[in-house]
Amino acid sequence: MKIVPLLALTALLAGCATVPDQPRFDHSLTARAQSDRVKYVILHYTVSDLPRSINTLAHGSTVSAHYLLTDTNPPFFYTLVDESRQSNHAGYSNWKIYNQLNAASIGIEIVNPGFKETPQGRVYAPFQPAQIDQLILLLKDIVKRHNIPMGNILGHNDIAPQRKQDPGPAFPWKRLADAGLIPWPEPSRVAARMAGYQEQLPEVIWFQHKLAEIGYAVPQTGELDQATRNVISVFQTKYRPALFDGTPDAETAAQLDVLTAPVPALPSAPAAPPEEN
Repeated sequence: MKIVPLLALTALLAGCATVPDQPRFDHSLTARAQSDRVKYVILHYTVSDLPRSINTLAHGSTVSAHYLLTDTNPPFFYTLVDESRQSNHAGYSNWKIYNQLNAASIGIEIVNPGFKETPQGRVYAPFQPAQIDQLILLLKDIVKRHNIPMGNILGHNDIAPQRKQDPGPAFPWKRLADAGLIPWPEPSRVAARMAGYQEQLPEVIWFQHKLAEIGYAVPQTGELDQATRNVISVFQTKYRPALFDGTPDAETAAQLDVLTAPVPALPSAPAAPPEEN
């Protein structure tokens, strides 16, 4: 009888062993160096009615959103993309150190016709108060679950000011500020700074620096070019929607100043003298 060498026998037996058809995992360790995918929430309007909005965002192959807020009575949300997955809502975009914000954001589309052109100029459609009620509820939930910083709820126009204008000047950003969801320039501080800026307006480069400090992608040329005007206009639609022509004026300067300046700390109360026995 032929004796099979031990090494050859071992190799033969190993070859006959069953190979698992699934990878093996050990879930006992979790890395400390990680963070939530979701850093921002981006708000849009659909510029369309509900059926066409559904067709575009749910059945189209180009754009999508995580949520679609209807204009029905009462309004509700369609959940179109799970928050763990990327939706294609932001396109080419920039904010602070991030670009291509699809990968780092949740997109919310709000059914709203946008605007129409009239002989008196462009007229923007209002948002239903009930829609904003629903939106605030969802935003508070997202902020809590993903630990979203207050300054990271933005409009599509904030992150793409050269090509987008939604959710537009009719969107009630102040309601989000009142709900504690976004920062807002405190009116008394703005008024206190306006007088000085009415006397002497800062140079264009000052506006560009301040806008970039907030997060906008804006030229840093010192020139009032169209790209800079577009960014100023987007800022004005949020904080001063009565006039958003992109002109750097005293009120815009005061608002930028307040938003980029920390709130002064209140002086601490003097220590009470020790009581005498």
